[in-house]
Amino acid sequence: MNIRTLADGGNPESFSNRMRNRRFQIFEQLVGELPRPLRVLDVGGTNEFWESRGWHEREDVSITLLNITAPVKKWRNIDGIAGDATDLSRFGKEEFDAVFSNSVIEHLFTHERQRAMASEVARVGRCYWVQTPNFWFPMEPHFHVVGWHWAPESARVWLLRRRRCGWRGPCADPVAARELVREVRIMSARELRAAFPDGTLLHERFCGLTKSFVMARGFPGLARGIRL
Repeated sequence: MNIRTLADGGNPESFSNRMRNRRFQIFEQLVGELPRPLRVLDVGGTNEFWESRGWHEREDVSITLLNITAPVKKWRNIDGIAGDATDLSRFGKEEFDAVFSNSVIEHLFTHERQRAMASEVARVGRCYWVQTPNFWFPMEPHFHVVGWHWAPESARVWLLRRRRCGWRGPCADPVAARELVREVRIMSARELRAAFPDGTLLHERFCGLTKSFVMARGFPGLARGIRL
């Protein structure tokens, strides 16, 4: 079995999806203690994600999906809008009971845009749950090359122009290849703590190493030292 098969989020039996489901079970435990009806904003979300987890016909939860392209309206309790994760100015302070985001903040190109998203998430949500890979985990989850994110940008562009790396490439155009490389900027624990100063950093471990982080705030269960 190759790495792409293990990392295929569309395959319910893949390693990636099993890890995601385990994380979501913790999220469900945390939001289970919040009052109803529950208003959720999913930054970067899709209908398919919530369908696969059985939230698409819930009467006690309304979900707003924000993505670059507005998701199609399919379910009564799920709405989709087009927007920018770094600018949630259409929403008021604490307009949502919970803001959820899965593997989005690392796709914003720059540290400045990542900080902007973090600030907006903290503003519009009473609680938030933001998951992202760990910079110090050796396998890069998008390009599927060990140490990819530690290599010089020029080396990564050179490789991507010549071969497929994970979900991207080969991309012969040097400008386009550089754009693909720069899109993904994985964050460290120190950067996440600085971006979410009022959040709790949760570690998701694999083989004794921290594979990814979740920054969370506002859930009563966090005070009990909940772990991924």
